Amino acid sequence: MITAAPENAAFAVWITGLPASGKSVVSAALVEQLKSRGVETVVLESDALRKEFSTHPSYDSSDRDYFYGSTAFIGKVLTDHGLPVIFDATANRRAYRDRARTQIQKFLEIYVDSPLEVCMKRDPKGIYRKALAGESDNVPGVQAEYEAPENPEVVIHGDRESPDVAAARIITVLEDRGWVPREKVD
Repeated sequence: MITAAPENAAFAVWITGLPASGKSVVSAALVEQLKSRGVETVVLESDALRKEFSTHPSYDSSDRDYFYGSTAFIGKVLTDHGLPVIFDATANRRAYRDRARTQIQKFLEIYVDSPLEVCMKRDPKGIYRKALAGESDNVPGVQAEYEAPENPEVVIHGDRESPDVAAARIITVLEDRGWVPREKVD
């Protein structure tokens, strides 16, 4: 049985942090914990969206401006139609995330704070390796600045906090705001 969150289930959670900080694993854990409460979400994952928006993304400032503007718009449309959204996207500039916050009434910003050294060691997609080898020139945290959130609703320590514990902390904020039910649905 699927139940919507009280009074318009439309909320958005933007999970941001450096590449390889742990955003995707936290996002996956959050999806599962919300599902256990009967709340289905739409995940807007940046790598998947980029493949649809551009066959050859440049990752320069204008490309990122367009991409994150479009991503925020999609999130707004989905939440306007009552669908909870999880953004799984670095969005290295605060302005990208702030744009979504101004467009979406119920919005949380979650910062997965992992040291750059930890992210570089993880490097599942090889982007840091490419950056250090000079094969890429716009990697956040290396050649492109990453602007950490100034006032995120939740800070997750991606180098020492489990995804399930992190997701549970996000759920607590969603519950406290009345955006998701407190009880798990059996």
